[in-house]
Amino acid sequence: MQKTLVTNELVIDKLKTVMDPELHKDLVSLGMIKSVTIDGTKVNVTVELTTPACPLKNKIQSDIVNTVSSIAGVDEVVVEMTARVPPSSNKSDFEELKIKNIIAVSSGKGGVGKSTLSANIAVSLSMAGANVGLMDADIYGPNIPTMMGIAQMPPPQDGKLIPAESHGVKVISIGFLVKDGQPLIWRGPLLHGTIKQFIVDVDWGELDYLVVDLPPGTGDVQLSLSQHIPITCGVVITMPQKVSIDDASRGIEMFQKLNIPIAGIIENMSGLELEDGQIFDVFGSGGGEQMAKQYGLEFLGRIPLDPAIRINGDAGIPIVSSAKDSKAAKKMTEISGKIAAYISQINLK
Repeated sequence: MQKTLVTNELVIDKLKTVMDPELHKDLVSLGMIKSVTIDGTKVNVTVELTTPACPLKNKIQSDIVNTVSSIAGVDEVVVEMTARVPPSSNKSDFEELKIKNIIAVSSGKGGVGKSTLSANIAVSLSMAGANVGLMDADIYGPNIPTMMGIAQMPPPQDGKLIPAESHGVKVISIGFLVKDGQPLIWRGPLLHGTIKQFIVDVDWGELDYLVVDLPPGTGDVQLSLSQHIPITCGVVITMPQKVSIDDASRGIEMFQKLNIPIAGIIENMSGLELEDGQIFDVFGSGGGEQMAKQYGLEFLGRIPLDPAIRINGDAGIPIVSSAKDSKAAKKMTEISGKIAAYISQINLK
């Protein structure tokens, strides 16, 4: 019996039936199939994902293997995964920037873990293989240097500020510019100029994602950022209880009024797991998910109340790096993947 001749055309035709589960288009039309090589009964497929943090990369790989394996004459399928993050089309006045996407992390009030999640999202995206920066724009409580284990940034070079680097992430913070414990009483033009400087006067290099830790509330910094920086999407952090949700809703409405897409809502400090496995809802539960339904937004997930998050943050080692197998770290990594997937969706519409 004559064997079926396996050709590149036959393989590519089959791959037209494999869909990206997030983008809802086939891999071929999306341009994600970069190469197909055939060595006898073995087929090698190189796939270029839209983010190295793709949460469904294993499903895509499995679907390719199953589909190509169904071709008569194919005994082995090897899939190589690469990634190239698409840039936002919202470049505003900064066409020269090599920052593809800017993620603004917001909360309506302080103390909900916004800086902690900003740091862990940035480190998680970096660990996945993306080029990531982290801007600490919280002038009222610049905690990112502590959480990332950085005391100062390098001296300027060629008229540019040089970001510090930690855990694979480039970091700039207002905290580097003031003495410990010194309060910042800035408003209007001074805030405006500093935030702009942190974008255009910093040698960020090429970044797939810049995570911006906003101050709590909906004041001058948020307005300066939204008016002068091409934000790709916002993320809103809340705690489960009503007072936090009420405050966070103002952050949602701010993003909406400024026409900034919202990737979703994260509910932080959502339940403490006791030694017997029971969950103690210290601050209540379900408020973040309820708010997401109210506004028609994606609920990105719940982060458990875990003392290790605080301990590792104080030590300058975000939990996604120091205890990546913990429930909290896994949930943060999952959420980071969802944010990256959302960015791919809006950039490739």
